[in-house]
Amino acid sequence: MPIPLTKAIDKFPRVRLGHAPTPLDPAPLLGKALGIELWIKRDDCTGLAMGGNKVRQLEFPLGEAQSRDADTLLITSAVQSNYVRVAAAAGRQLGMETHIQLEERVPDVDALYRSSGNVLLDRLFGAKLHSFPVGDDEPAADASLDLLAQTLAQEGRRPYVIHLAPAHPPLGALGYVLAAEETLAQARALDLKFDAVVCPTGSALTHAGFLVGLRTLGKEVPVYGICVRRDAGSQAARVRQVAEQLAAMIERPEVFDADEVEAFDGVLAPGYGRLNDAVREAISLAARQEGLLLDPVYTGKTMAGLIEHVRSGVIPEGSRVLFIHTGGLPAIFAYGDRLGNWLSDVPWETTDLDR
Repeated sequence: MPIPLTKAIDKFPRVRLGHAPTPLDPAPLLGKALGIELWIKRDDCTGLAMGGNKVRQLEFPLGEAQSRDADTLLITSAVQSNYVRVAAAAGRQLGMETHIQLEERVPDVDALYRSSGNVLLDRLFGAKLHSFPVGDDEPAADASLDLLAQTLAQEGRRPYVIHLAPAHPPLGALGYVLAAEETLAQARALDLKFDAVVCPTGSALTHAGFLVGLRTLGKEVPVYGICVRRDAGSQAARVRQVAEQLAAMIERPEVFDADEVEAFDGVLAPGYGRLNDAVREAISLAARQEGLLLDPVYTGKTMAGLIEHVRSGVIPEGSRVLFIHTGGLPAIFAYGDRLGNWLSDVPWETTDLDR
């Protein structure tokens, strides 16, 4: 008989960073506009450093770092990464110096992109920033961090590296196994059963974690991952790899079926961190129908994918759909010029004081 899920996860060191449970909110106006019953899992409300899914994902790696008595944290990701922003804040909360390696994943960026949004917060938290000129070589980015860690260790520091490539155990995905359990408890309290779950899929920690969590708890609802970085074939392979590792880590290898992985890249072009008309439509629709903020990199693309799935019939009209809102809202401000130019349909009118 398999051991209980909580006991299987409790063997991994963990530090509590965020607010949980996060809200499970209805979105009736946006849902009506799309022809579905829409619910939002508000992981933009996890609290630390403007929240997001990275708060859950960092609790287990940082638990391991504390168990090793680390005093220095190293992490790598894109210039406007939510992961490094939350890591910088968590490092300060835990008394750790944080080194952030910023990768060049998005071409033709402007000065605002390099100074606002998450970059501004990284600097505010006092993180030490390092530039990595490549944007699509995770093993090389990890190797660069390892070299920096060696240098820091020679200086007397006790470094802990959060690697990016899936060759390393996906500790961060454990947070989304627990998120699935949390969400199901909320749904039971509201007498809800979902027909579909939609989430972003990039590192695959959220996608694989939620999928394995649902299957471990006996729920067969499909989980549609919307690609934010890679084509569907490459991303599905990554999700399978992470999910298989994760299921083995929690001693549930039998729960994961590789054929169940759903990855959709129909709204990805022209690539990671770059806008398209479908993403602009999704960001605008969510804001104007529901007052719901989505970011250009993750949740905007994810909502665009949800909309396309409804329009194409993959998600039938009238379905009850769960959208996992993974946050990332500081990045909106780094894209201010690109979004602002597009919002020319909203005039700025001067008040007539003589009226």
